[in-house]
Amino acid sequence: MSQARALYKEAFAHFASDRLDEAIATYRQALDVDPKLAIAWNGLAMALAQSGDLDGALEAAHKLVDLEPDEPLAHTSLSIFYQRKGMIPEAEAEKALAMRLGMKRKPA
Repeated sequence: MSQARALYKEAFAHFASDRLDEAIATYRQALDVDPKLAIAWNGLAMALAQSGDLDGALEAAHKLVDLEPDEPLAHTSLSIFYQRKGMIPEAEAEKALAMRLGMKRKPA
């Protein structure tokens, strides 16, 4: 297992135990090692949102979308964060995109 993935797992354990400061710091460590570890961007976004830092969550979610533009979950997270900030048109646009992407993944 890579160092970045090990740090991600440690960060997730902190997040699951509601140790948000530790989770955020450890997700950032994982991303310092591997800035393309999409799952760590998702974890960081969730931890930041849970801690009340919606601007930080949006920034992390945008990095996730940059890495995985065709991943419905990335757009769903972005939609949720926009909604929490009261940015309804942006939230609806991301939700619609997530739904379109999700439909593409379903077998015919």
